Amino acid sequence: MMSTDILTGPTTVFRRPSMPRRRRLHAATPLAMLPTAVLAQTAGSEVPPFGSAALLQMTLALALVVALLFLGAWLLRRLNGGRGFGNGGPLRLVGGLVIGPRERIVLVEVDDTWIVVGLAPGQMRTLHTLPKGDLRTGGDGEKHFAQWLKRISERRNEDG
Repeated sequence: MMSTDILTGPTTVFRRPSMPRRRRLHAATPLAMLPTAVLAQTAGSEVPPFGSAALLQMTLALALVVALLFLGAWLLRRLNGGRGFGNGGPLRLVGGLVIGPRERIVLVEVDDTWIVVGLAPGQMRTLHTLPKGDLRTGGDGEKHFAQWLKRISERRNEDG
């Protein structure tokens, strides 16, 4: 019996393998999964112990990598003119107010202009534009509230 079948036709030739391809791949899979060190070892050999020289070499290599990272950061800072990253541009965040769990209003300074921006997930809108000014701390609303709270607490102490 022959292992090949030839079909009739002008150019079609089909050869049937003696062992299916899937079985051949499955037979080689366990050998491919073994590490090469296991295949190369003989029955009487042992794995050498982890010595102090290898530990010292690994520690020095780690220290070298960390030192290179710090050197790179120092060089980038020097090339940036001593400024931190992100602080050298024309934009400055003056203040902000949280409106809701995912909404904020921020005041951004660009040159001599203040821009009030509303931020929400996926949105950024300009709410107002005004000339640069000074921020007032402790507006009249806060004073009125503080006075009202003081009066209420005094009344409660007098009644109690």
